[in-house]
Formats: sequence, C-alpha cells, structure tokens
Amino acid sequence: MKLLSFRYEGNQRFGPKVKKEEAVWDLAAIHEELGEGEPFPAHIIDGIAEGHEFVEGIRRLVERAETSGNPEAYKHGFDEIEWTAPIPRTPKNVICIGKNYADHVTEMGGDRPPEKLVVFTKSPTAIAADEEELPAHAGITESLDYEGELAIIIGKGGRNIQKALAYDHIFGYTIANDITARDVQAAHVQFFLGKSLDKSCPLGPYLVTKDEIPDPQNLSLVTKVNGEVRQNGNTKDMIFPIDELISQVSLYVTLEPGDVILTGTPSGVGKGMNPPSFIKAGDTVKVSIEGIGTLSNTFA
Repeated sequence: MKLLSFRYEGNQRFGPKVKKEEAVWDLAAIHEELGEGEPFPAHIIDGIAEGHEFVEGIRRLVERAETSGNPEAYKHGFDEIEWTAPIPRTPKNVICIGKNYADHVTEMGGDRPPEKLVVFTKSPTAIAADEEELPAHAGITESLDYEGELAIIIGKGGRNIQKALAYDHIFGYTIANDITARDVQAAHVQFFLGKSLDKSCPLGPYLVTKDEIPDPQNLSLVTKVNGEVRQNGNTKDMIFPIDELISQVSLYVTLEPGDVILTGTPSGVGKGMNPPSFIKAGDTVKVSIEGIGTLSNTFA
C-alpha cells in the first residue's frame, strides 16, 4: 500500500493512492460517512502504531468507498491537494546513519569503513514534502549538498531490539534527501546545524508499507541533479544492514512509532566530485528508489 499525507481545503489528511489513478482516497471523509461507528486514527502516526490492524482498517474503508455507488466523492486528484511529507512531524529528531556505504566513505576522504555506527540527527523542522520548493540558503551556506537515501518508518516502538526481530518494528519505507550544508558542518565540527537547515529533509512521495517491499536490502537508488545522474547505488551495499542499525540504535534510544531513520547514502554526492558541485538556486534534485517512486525538489 502506498500512503501519502496531504492538505485538502486547509485540513491535514492522509490516505492511500488510488490504484491506477493519480488520486488519493480521503480516509477522513470515508470514515465520517461510511465508518459505521468504528474507531479510526485521525493522525497517521497514531495509525502507524497499530501496525497491521491500521492497514486492514484502511482496506475496509476503501472497499466501502468503492462499493458506495459514488466512489468519486471520496477521491481527490493529485492536482487538488497540497502534498506534505508522509510523516509531517516525527516524535523526535530524524535519526540518520552516516558513512554507511563504503564508496561514499572513500569519496569523502575516509581510508576505511567505520567499525561502529555513525549516528546523527536532523531537526524535525527540516522535514519537507515531495515537489515542495526548498531554500538554497544562499545567505548561510555556499556548499549545499544532496544525499539520496532510503528511509525507514518505525511502526512498533521498543528498546534493545534484537536483530532477528528488527523488521517486526518497521511499518514501511520512504525516500529522503539528506540535504547538508558542508561548510557549516565543517565550521562547527559537528553534524546537527549543517544538517538541520529548514526544509533540508524532504521525504516522500509515499510511505510504502513493508509488505510491498519484501527485500529492502536490494533496491536501486538513483539521484539526478538537473537530469544528470549523480548517484547510482543499491541498498545491498550498506555497511550496516537495516536490521543491524535498528538493533544498534535501539540499544541507546527508545524507538517510537513514526520515528524516521535515514539509512545512509551511496557515492556521488556533490562534495565528492572533482571539482565539487553543490546545489544552487534553480537546481532540481530527484531521488528515485525502486518500489517507492521519485522524490523531486527544486531549490530557490
């Protein structure tokens, strides 16, 4: 199931993509008229915490809309809505894994892969949506960079999660662009400020439930800048695979439903080019991941 979050007539909503249509089912509208008194979460994070029951509840509502005699009343075309990030606001900072692809470690000047997870965070105010215009932050940075990444959405919370049970805690996946002000990062000798500029973490377009991606550890990942392929990697090349990074992070941080974990980026970032090539106003960056779609943003 492909879920998206959106605003319609000023109200924040969420729903699944209509199959074979450029439209979304408005679950709030369906539930209001066809819900038959059954409880249903008003916010996507509340639903994510319910896991499989949440997905089944969505399916029941869609079936009722489809057989209602007027299914069009419960759909909105993509041109009628304002897209938001699949998770508009996380419970805590966005959790990010650095240096998780060997070729990216090399292009950034490292001589060997890390032996332990490199973990940092981005402020939740950095979250932005697919197709949203993003600031180039010209007054703050001269080296704004892109990093296409697979993002994990936590469904079942927990701490000290065993590696063998890690996938039980995943609700689904989306695409992220871990936009980074390299000069700010270097000047402050830490990650947070250079990684947390406003709208520097676009997510989307969809939150794809994990049942639709049986092997997230073998997905192609391609990043294009103005149509030029810059990154062409595969999630199979992660140094620390998904189950291990969830297990390791949860040793120190209690994971909660709706937490977003960025899993690292392959080689091809702007800083790694010779000469370096950074984002400027007018550029469009597209990150595509197999089975999820394409996250696209233009900078101004």
